[in-house]
Order: sequence, then C-alpha cells, then structure tokens
Amino acid sequence: MSGPLRIGVVGAGNISGAYLETLSRLPNVRPVQVAARRPERARAVAARFPEVRATTPEDLCASDEVDLVLDLTTPEAHLEISLAAIAAGKHLYGEKPLAPTVEEARTILDAACAAGVRVGCAPDTVLGTGIQTARACVEKGEIGVPVAATAFMTTPGHERWHPDPEFYYRPGGGPLLDMGPYYLTALVLLLGPVRRVTGLSGSPRRTRTIGSGPRAGTTFPVEVATHVTGVLEHQGGALSTLMMSFEVWDSTLPRIEVYGTEGTVSAPDPNSFTGDVRVRHAADPAWHTAPVLGGYADGERGIGVADMAHAIATGRPHRASAELAYHVLDVMEALLAAAKSGDSRPVVSDSPLPEPIPAAARPEELGQG
Repeated sequence: MSGPLRIGVVGAGNISGAYLETLSRLPNVRPVQVAARRPERARAVAARFPEVRATTPEDLCASDEVDLVLDLTTPEAHLEISLAAIAAGKHLYGEKPLAPTVEEARTILDAACAAGVRVGCAPDTVLGTGIQTARACVEKGEIGVPVAATAFMTTPGHERWHPDPEFYYRPGGGPLLDMGPYYLTALVLLLGPVRRVTGLSGSPRRTRTIGSGPRAGTTFPVEVATHVTGVLEHQGGALSTLMMSFEVWDSTLPRIEVYGTEGTVSAPDPNSFTGDVRVRHAADPAWHTAPVLGGYADGERGIGVADMAHAIATGRPHRASAELAYHVLDVMEALLAAAKSGDSRPVVSDSPLPEPIPAAARPEELGQG
C-alpha cells in the first residue's frame, strides 16, 4: 500500500491517549478509528482526537479503512481481539503482554503466520535512547564480558492511582506480567535470550482497596502473586537477578545494572524512553554518563507501531516483534512455574534480537526513505 498505515485502536483506557498523541503526529501512520466495549469511552477519546471515529470493536476489525489493529485492551481480551483482527487480514500490534499465557500467544502467532500478517507487541520503550544506549555500551565491550545483571521494579501497587485496577490482580496481571515485559525485554536486548529460570513468589495480601476515582474504597480480591523474584540464565552464560513487586512501599534499588569483567553499566527505567546511562570502568575513580549512542530521540508510546509501519513499507523485520514478546512471555510463565514448583525450568523459545537503532534517529523521519 502507499501512504500512511491506517490504525484502528481497540481499547479506550488510560494508555490510549498516549498512543494517539504520538501516532497523530508521525507521518507514516494515521489513526482513523477507536473502539471500546463501553461505547461512551470510545466517544470520549474520539472527542479528544477528531481525526478518529468512534465505533465498535467488531466493526473496527472488519473495516476496510483499517490496515493495522492496535489492541490496547486488558490481557484477558487479547486473544479475542487478535484473532478477529487477523481473520480480517489486518496487521496487529498489542499492548504487553502478548497474551495471558504462552498457549494463547502461540495461537495468535500461528493464526498470523497462516494469514500472512504481521504482529508486533509492546514494550517499545526499549527503542528509546536509554536502553539503546545501554545496549550499545555492552555490545561495544565497554564493560568487558557481561557476567551478571540485576533488575528491580518495586511499587506498593497500582490500586493507589488506577480507577479500575482489578485486572492487575487477575490472571494475566501481577507485577511480573504487568511490569516484567519492560525489564525482561531490556535484559534480553542487553544480554541475549534466556534459556533457564528459577524463582520464588508470594502474595501476602489477599485483598486490595481502590485508592482514587469514583470507586475509591472498593475492595477486591488478589488472584496472582504480587512479589516475584528469580534468577535468569541467559544463553551467553550471564545470570540476571530479577525482583518484581507490588509489595514494596519504597526503595533505593537501581532499575537495571549490567556487571562485566571490566566495569558496570547502569541503565535507566525501562518503562521510559530516555534517561542517563551511567558507566564505571574498572580504572575509573567515579561513574560517568555515557553519550547517547542509539535509540529514537524523543520517543513516546507508539513508536513501536511507527517502526513496524516503516518495516512493512520497506520489507524489513520490525523491532517490537511478536517473537521477542513471545520469548519474554515464555520466560515469565516459566518463572512463575518455577516459583510454584520450587525447581528450575527451561525456556524453550528463542528470539532473534532486533537491529539496534542508530543514534539521532527520530520517529518523525520514519517513512521518508
């Protein structure tokens, strides 16, 4: 096709505005429709973005005006929306995780392969300057041979700020499946795919209470582990220690650090696109900030969709790929299984690493050749 890739957005929750802000300003994509199970939510989004028309999920997936369906629904709805979009011959890009389970994710990938359409998946934060610069530092050998890494995500829970937080505490949610994709995708980019995991988990509070919005004070049950810790063995031999928690009120832990034979790289929050990358070599008297060595400058939610649109137009692999998201989901499912059984679990999937993004690349330039 010629011209911008036409985007239909399914899901009108908090994150939809962030995506539409980005997609509305980039030249190689054009949002045209928005849909939600609650029609008033779709209409509210359409009122903020006049270029999109409110409709239903069913009509959006079937529409001839849509080339790619952007699925921003909660995890339990991903399979239904994904299969409807694929059956209609649409490309698909989804919010993380790819699906609540590896089995459902495999169903999506198999259907896409049979239909000849592409599937992409968040997070695209790893395409920003923060993680891309950290990756460049590691791949350039600035810290020697990577030996280990740590990754910590701690928060007391999303119910303090989210008006409808129950899905974070149902199957497909929890700190690992909600926030783990940011950290694990970054770790895979920094150290390569994972081949084995072990871990433990807990859920000390069986209920949570909504802290803001019209439903403040409402109590609901917790159905998933809310504190998960594990060790990942990467294919190159490096070991990553991971902690994902909805149980920590505050901490001074780093986000991600990679330890090598000749130094350390400290990466910024993988849930953001930017941030300083700090490096300390064995002979350095102190940390220093690395120059930007890669990543889309001024990236925001949606650059993965624009990168995918450019890849479709030019016939190359897109970076926020379903294969990478599938591997990350496989790692998370194996980690939860290991935590339940008390032993280590192999990770049978693999993923090619996406091409690095050169420094000074800008999303606005996608589609210009």
